[in-house]
Amino acid sequence: MEFAPIRLDGDRLGLIVYISPLKALINDQFGRLDRLCVELDIPVCPWHGDISAAAKRRFLASPNGVLLITPESLEATLCNRGTSVARIFERLDTFVIDELHAFIGSERGKQMQSLLHRIETIIERTVPRIGLSATLGDMQLAADFLRSGGEVAIVDADSGESRLLVKVKGYEEAKPEPGTSPADTEGEGMAALAIAQHLFRVLRGSNNLVFPNSRREVERYTLHLNQLCEGERVPNEFWPHHGNLSTAIRTDTEAALKQKGRPATAVCTNTLELGIDIGAVKSVVQIGPPPSVASLRQRLGRSGRRPGEPAILRGYVIEDALSKTATLATQLRLDTVRTAATISLLLEGWFEPPVAHGAHLSTLVQQLLSAIAQYGGLSAPKAYGLLCGATGPFSGLTKTEFLELLQQLHAEDLIMMDTSRLLLLGVKGEQFVNHYSFYAAFASDDEFRVVAGGSLLGTLPVSQMLRAGQRIVFAGRTWLVDDVDDAEKVIHVSAAKGGAPPLFSGSGGRVHPQVRQRMREIYASEAALPYLDEVAQRFVDQGRACFRTLDLGTQWLLESGKDGTLVTWLGDSANEAIGCLLVSRGVDASAGQLGVDVSRGERSWDEIRACINDLARSEVPPVEALLADAKNLLREKWDWALPRSLLQKSYASLNLDLDDAMSWLRRVSTRAIEGKPPMSSLGFDEAGRVLPSN
Repeated sequence: MEFAPIRLDGDRLGLIVYISPLKALINDQFGRLDRLCVELDIPVCPWHGDISAAAKRRFLASPNGVLLITPESLEATLCNRGTSVARIFERLDTFVIDELHAFIGSERGKQMQSLLHRIETIIERTVPRIGLSATLGDMQLAADFLRSGGEVAIVDADSGESRLLVKVKGYEEAKPEPGTSPADTEGEGMAALAIAQHLFRVLRGSNNLVFPNSRREVERYTLHLNQLCEGERVPNEFWPHHGNLSTAIRTDTEAALKQKGRPATAVCTNTLELGIDIGAVKSVVQIGPPPSVASLRQRLGRSGRRPGEPAILRGYVIEDALSKTATLATQLRLDTVRTAATISLLLEGWFEPPVAHGAHLSTLVQQLLSAIAQYGGLSAPKAYGLLCGATGPFSGLTKTEFLELLQQLHAEDLIMMDTSRLLLLGVKGEQFVNHYSFYAAFASDDEFRVVAGGSLLGTLPVSQMLRAGQRIVFAGRTWLVDDVDDAEKVIHVSAAKGGAPPLFSGSGGRVHPQVRQRMREIYASEAALPYLDEVAQRFVDQGRACFRTLDLGTQWLLESGKDGTLVTWLGDSANEAIGCLLVSRGVDASAGQLGVDVSRGERSWDEIRACINDLARSEVPPVEALLADAKNLLREKWDWALPRSLLQKSYASLNLDLDDAMSWLRRVSTRAIEGKPPMSSLGFDEAGRVLPSN
């Protein structure tokens, strides 16, 4: 792919603004670009919270060359340097957005769209935008996200032929003895320890990345692996890496991976999915089901980069032992089958398309306050045209809805209107805008600093309550909590033995319908999967036996007394939409692992069937009616400031797939009307056991 050089106008250079999702990635790219550009006399300026004020002043004095910046720092520039924005970006030649997939479908992505649009508006010209990514399932959707309706050139670079070696190992967690707590509660699950022992044997001596599915599990496995190194009296090769660890600890992990001649393995979250240069990685380890096919592809792209070396994926799944009280999820071996489905789709070259349809009206609140600060005041028509006009980032909002938003923000004292009808910041609005946390479009938990001997280890969410004398695992080591200072939000710790990883907030991504459909295909098949070991294949065979017993290839309602499950094989957004449709008819329903979990209450299952058939024949209710009684819609940072109707609209755009939901309801309703097999009367007994068919 060829890029135009930075434009020259007389003796003045043009400006390329490179936008990155991570400070660490900016630092990494600066190291590479600065070496390339120094001989060309092109300045390269990294810009984020850790960069000195002197370096920033040098750039502002002569804003040209290459500016490496995060969306948050770009937000601060527009918000705080409003009168200088036109001068700073006067020579702007190109926007480059790295790791584009990390922005699409998020508050930061909508914020970035708005920032680029606001800059183009103030310099009164369109600036080319270049998006870079290795993980975009639908290039046209990504192009539309980058610039809706614009002229687009898509360059899909061929990565060349490469080999992939895959093996998934299964581990069974024994049922705890009666009267004892589950072993995993104390962080001593035998299956997790067995996985750590296998990793210790196969990873030592090489560089690798290990991805458990949470920060808590990162801590658990790092501790196990460190203890194994200590027990074997060998140098430690295993390092933790997640967002709550201090910059120093994360940097040490990255440095260990880059150090030639010394093997190192990072146990990490998605903080190492993105393009930070960590050198060559021999293999990637995934423990538990990957969050998505796209995420697995991104992670696997770290391996097999040396000429002639294959990419290596090691998968590990843990399933509870079957018993009389085993849940349906356990009997279907859902985690193993989902892992197999994800790998199957990866091998075919499929991964999830970007989710670019979210309204993200929470971010509109932030962008409106920021624009008012930038311009020192805006008229309502100008604010609407800037943010919600035909080419604006929030173009789906009507003038009536925008007026409703302004009225709500005025009621919250976020904005006010002066005698000339100019929108200004209200008292609360000024307080928010003048605080550093304003520049991030996403919410972050209030956190405590974890300090040992004066050194910062990282942070813990405030939701994780700790007490003096408690033992925790953090940064791959065990610590004794000496004191918790609520006023200063500091947890003082000292080295100790024993303990459990702390809880962290956060959850995995939403499951795409293609993944669930592939799971169904695996259940319905009898073919062995060549990338599974004997135990993992046994798990799949057990899941298939349960699938056949329940006839889940044709049946779609499982009953268990007053509780049941609509087995849809749809994605999470469609399942949540079906749940909302049923709730609007007074049925207790919510999205679950297999489809939609339903409680019939005092109704009969025939009445539930009638309700489903009636929904299939009815028009889709408006979002306001569908979410009228919903209580937990506040998901994004500024959702609290939205009027109820816009909160519902924003939530629905991000979380509900009503088209897929209605299609499924109509399909099953048609089957019932045509006299196809009725909804299953199969189910489970009170202990959760599958009831066999007659």
